[in-house]
Amino acid sequence: MGFPKDFLWGGATAANQYEGGYLDGGKGLTTLDAITGGSHTVPRRLSYQGPDGEVKFVDRSADLPKGAKGYVDPNQYYPSHVATDFYHHWKEDIALFAEMGFKTFRMSIAWARLFPRGDELEPNEEGVQFYENIFKELRKYNIEPMVTLNHFDMPMYLADEMDGWLDRRVIDYYLNFVRVCFTRYKGLVKLWKTFNEINVLRGWEMLGVKDHSPQTYYQALHHIFVASAKAVQLGHLIDPENMIGMMIAYGTNYPEDCNPETFMKNIQESHIKQFFCDVQCRGYYPNYKLKEFERLGVEIKQDIYDEEVLLEGTVDFIGFSYYSSGVTTTREDAETTDGNQRRQVKNPYLKASDWGWQIDPVGLRIACNELYDRYEIPVFVVENGLGAIDTVEADGSINDDYRIDYLARHIEQLEKAINEDGVPVMGYTPWGCIDLVSAGTGEMRKRYGFIYVDMDDEGKGTLARSRKKSFYWYKKVIETNGEDLSND
Repeated sequence: MGFPKDFLWGGATAANQYEGGYLDGGKGLTTLDAITGGSHTVPRRLSYQGPDGEVKFVDRSADLPKGAKGYVDPNQYYPSHVATDFYHHWKEDIALFAEMGFKTFRMSIAWARLFPRGDELEPNEEGVQFYENIFKELRKYNIEPMVTLNHFDMPMYLADEMDGWLDRRVIDYYLNFVRVCFTRYKGLVKLWKTFNEINVLRGWEMLGVKDHSPQTYYQALHHIFVASAKAVQLGHLIDPENMIGMMIAYGTNYPEDCNPETFMKNIQESHIKQFFCDVQCRGYYPNYKLKEFERLGVEIKQDIYDEEVLLEGTVDFIGFSYYSSGVTTTREDAETTDGNQRRQVKNPYLKASDWGWQIDPVGLRIACNELYDRYEIPVFVVENGLGAIDTVEADGSINDDYRIDYLARHIEQLEKAINEDGVPVMGYTPWGCIDLVSAGTGEMRKRYGFIYVDMDDEGKGTLARSRKKSFYWYKKVIETNGEDLSND
């Protein structure tokens, strides 16, 4: 029993929420550099300049007019610009990860740090060197880097001038970017993921598109599927030892009752997330999605070789985020609550976090089983964690027992998935292992980390790092390979 000897314990971050240094070292603007902060009740906004020169702030989910371009207001606070400043603290932070005993560290590369506009032929050498230094530092401590090639953001120039992923040329720009990554970091990085939470990509901020119509969305997504498949093939060609995975936001869903209509609806809702895995793991569009395209009048423009590319560029493993679960119901008056990038129907059997995310450790075990049973390739829990308000005591201590309890109960279920169900789980990297900006709300007070960073919701603070109680607890978990989960 217990966890495999080669199980990869670690933590996870993203450049746009953690790295900062948004114009340092020759980096270009990304789409997320124009997204403001927000809160649990106030949505984040997108700032853009219209073709008439007028600057507007709109909900990040709004459609933009033709000719609109991302705009950074010098008088506005944008959380990604500093984030929690890994750019200037990377040696210190990696030393802390090593102190905890990390076996792996999941991070992302900012596309615009290597290619400021996105369409250049040659990379920005200062950006290339920045990440090389990080990977070498991780290797010094025997920490395996796990790199997400694209974590939500893209060069703003590609969004402004080409409508982002709606333009097929962006496939080639992305492949040029990943070619540089696979080539320059060969021998330093072997674990890769092509896109983060591919099933929640949307709008201008993540896809670079200006409208949310089904035709625009699925055409842009098709280009991403092709880009991902080509990246997998390229990565294997450059280094056969590379393991290249996909990444999906996965939340278990339960039918509310045994009404056949409810059960059928649950199947349909499961298809919404399974679609992304079906394409990237099986290599083709499933029939249920093709029928949906017919109903919506969506016609995907494809290259003659796209079907072959998708089939030959399937991934080696499934990385997924798991935070909470939801309920499927046919009732229109059902009470809902927040979840990861979506609203969910409340489950009366579960408690929830301060942000309304339902806490369901068994759901993680179910998710592992569902994914492995359907695709029969290894899975990797690359995000899991509890966003909560942490209190710094007078003596500087942070007693986050609630976080320890959440993680311990999920690790227990993960061990059962491995040993009782036989699911090959590669590793576990809790989200925001060091405090960073919330993707959903742009807040700092919604903290996930084992390491506290002195920064508030307005970007004020010293950025000083300090260890929470969970830091020492997770260190013990890793030292015992998951055998000791006690909080003492």
